[in-house]
Amino acid sequence: MEKETVLKVSSLDVFYKNRKRKLFSKQSKKIQALFDVSFEVQEGEVLAIAGESGCGKSTLARAIVGINKDYEGVIWQKYGDPQMVFQDPYNSLNPAKKVGWLLEEPLKVDKKRKWTKEERQQRVKEIMEEIELPLNMLERYPSQLSGGQRQRVCIGIALMRNPKLLIADEPVSALDVTIQAQIMELLRNLHKKLGISIIFISHDLRVVYQISDHVMVMKNGRIVEYGATKDVYRNPQAEYTKQLLKAAGITR
Repeated sequence: MEKETVLKVSSLDVFYKNRKRKLFSKQSKKIQALFDVSFEVQEGEVLAIAGESGCGKSTLARAIVGINKDYEGVIWQKYGDPQMVFQDPYNSLNPAKKVGWLLEEPLKVDKKRKWTKEERQQRVKEIMEEIELPLNMLERYPSQLSGGQRQRVCIGIALMRNPKLLIADEPVSALDVTIQAQIMELLRNLHKKLGISIIFISHDLRVVYQISDHVMVMKNGRIVEYGATKDVYRNPQAEYTKQLLKAAGITR
């Protein structure tokens, strides 16, 4: 059975303003960050976007979720409202609010439906079970959680409204190796249980291999290689991909 497309990006060029403009200049020159990016994400697929820092991975993610609206081309989404998990779990959470409040907030501002207090609280309990945290942590502040627990909360917040597409932007790079493995296992379990599509962004090709069905390698704002993860790792076509794999100790 052919799977449906949940995201289609066509001929995408993304821009940002040059903040280093000259003094007294009224014009703010735009700089192009992405060039002619095209790809699709299928229902239930995990697509990894790999590449070094500054290659355009996060810029692409921000355009998809609507944070960066300065682009040309087409971003088509079957369901809309993709959710994003960011790299730094501490800065992603309001330090003045408890975990319970943070998890409920997406439902309070949900424009598609009105949630009663009881429904919100029930949904919070469900998500706490999904992210494998005990209910007593609902009364804690982010500062009272470990890095791994904070990232679990961030994942929980992203899942509150049942999105069909989750974008995880370097979700484990700020964590130590042991906690990285736990969060990766959580993401794999959630993917399997919920059937959610995931765009997984990482510079770590070892991590990418663990979770992705397909991998898209980017360099300087362009796609240089795309394919099934196993095919790309076994037989990379682009010289840049070969360099990344060699640097990661995956090929000689």
